[in-house]
Amino acid sequence: MNVITILCDTLRRDHVGAYSGGRPLDQCWSAEAPAWSVPTPNMDRLIERGTVFDNAYIGSTPCMPARRDIYTGRLEFLERGWGPLEEEDRDLPRQVSGPPNRSIRWTMEQGYPVSCLLTDHFHLWEQGSGNYHMGYTGFEFVRGIESDALYTDPIDFPCPPGDRMGKNERHWRNVHFIRQRDEDYFCAQVCTKAADWLRRNSTHEDFYLHLDIFDPHEPWDPPEEILKQFDPRGYDIEGLRAAAPYAPWSDHYSEAQFQNMRARYAAKVVFLDQWLGKVFDALDALDLWKDTLVVLTTDHGTWNGDHGRMGKLGTHQYDGCAHIPFIMCHPEAGHGQRRDQLVQLMDLYPTVLSAVGRPLPEMPDERPLHGIDLLPVLENADAPTRSCALMGMFGKSVTVTDGDWTLHQSPVDDNEPLYWHGYHLARFIKYDLGSFDGGRRPVSNCSSWDAPTSLHDKRSDPNELVNLAEREGDMLGSMQDKLRAELVRLRAPDWQVERLGL
Repeated sequence: MNVITILCDTLRRDHVGAYSGGRPLDQCWSAEAPAWSVPTPNMDRLIERGTVFDNAYIGSTPCMPARRDIYTGRLEFLERGWGPLEEEDRDLPRQVSGPPNRSIRWTMEQGYPVSCLLTDHFHLWEQGSGNYHMGYTGFEFVRGIESDALYTDPIDFPCPPGDRMGKNERHWRNVHFIRQRDEDYFCAQVCTKAADWLRRNSTHEDFYLHLDIFDPHEPWDPPEEILKQFDPRGYDIEGLRAAAPYAPWSDHYSEAQFQNMRARYAAKVVFLDQWLGKVFDALDALDLWKDTLVVLTTDHGTWNGDHGRMGKLGTHQYDGCAHIPFIMCHPEAGHGQRRDQLVQLMDLYPTVLSAVGRPLPEMPDERPLHGIDLLPVLENADAPTRSCALMGMFGKSVTVTDGDWTLHQSPVDDNEPLYWHGYHLARFIKYDLGSFDGGRRPVSNCSSWDAPTSLHDKRSDPNELVNLAEREGDMLGSMQDKLRAELVRLRAPDWQVERLGL
């Protein structure tokens, strides 16, 4: 069976029709949400063809830690933060397609599926990452988004004043040279290349195509005609940059600016959906649905006014960031069905290998696989996955949910002991690291989020706005027990239990 994974960065669950039902967001999600609906007709094409997972969650956050979970089948945040693949990682593309730097004929004759990465995700090449593409049979990088150092010409170009001295100045410089029409937007290029790749490569046996699409991540710069569907003022709002601050919105925006930024995000999703249609059209034309597993998901959501915030990070992994869209379209199983099992991004690792007919690698006892093969769940609505989902960012609070209750456990006051495991230093997101000893480095001066431990009943409070930690002492203790047990089951470092006061 072929597999296509479509990973869209920063895609909120409530902006996908499979979860909103096309209703206005303030009716289907939260009173904090905008009073508009977000049409996603192409993503909606997957509803009847696939299986919608209602309890899908992130693991490690933000962008590259989430990808490391996918590429290794393990939660990264328990041991380190943003970083590259390391020597001990049995990364997914190498498990699919075998040793790199071989001829494609050798790959095929040895029975390995051909794999390809198509992406505009600059973080894959950014300092501190840089090697996630190496295991694929082929890859293509669409240049220019965000802070990609592409053009250096000393010329003037349109750029919001607030971006002139920030990293998104490079984005606007690149856009000046690249973007003449809708087809030139970065997500449009990736989806067009994906459709072309499928036309040229559809006769490969059991291929793996991985689309890593930066949209709807910031910069939020959709076509203005789509933006005006949500805010008729379009870009005629002064004082806005292309990215929202990861902070309470009222500290930075007026009400008018805030609503315009939310409109920009919604328009980004609509534009992305339009171009995903090109990929699905190619699957239709080539009759590939009959032997291809298609997965649509994201690395995390973003605050869109939730808890008074915008952007991501800055506080616990509340529902708006942690609870994600996850749809799987199997050639035969689970069509038009929903599942309520707990699933996470690291489950893609064993699921992809199972689907393309490759075995799981042997894992050392101290570094077990955390992901679960989801093919049995597609075939059997009662197949089990896990009793709890664990998620977080390195050195910060840790979140656990059983689907009904969610606990955000803050660390002890000094946030110690805390260690960074692995050879690579912390580069993209800085941590004060000590000397390397015994496979790890001590981390000092690392503060967690300025938020107390909180407990939430998701059945009555899906947006996790009411902290029940003081009122529900027995349930708090029960969820802390579940968190501790899950850390032990996953063989997390022993110091995590101590750091979290468990």
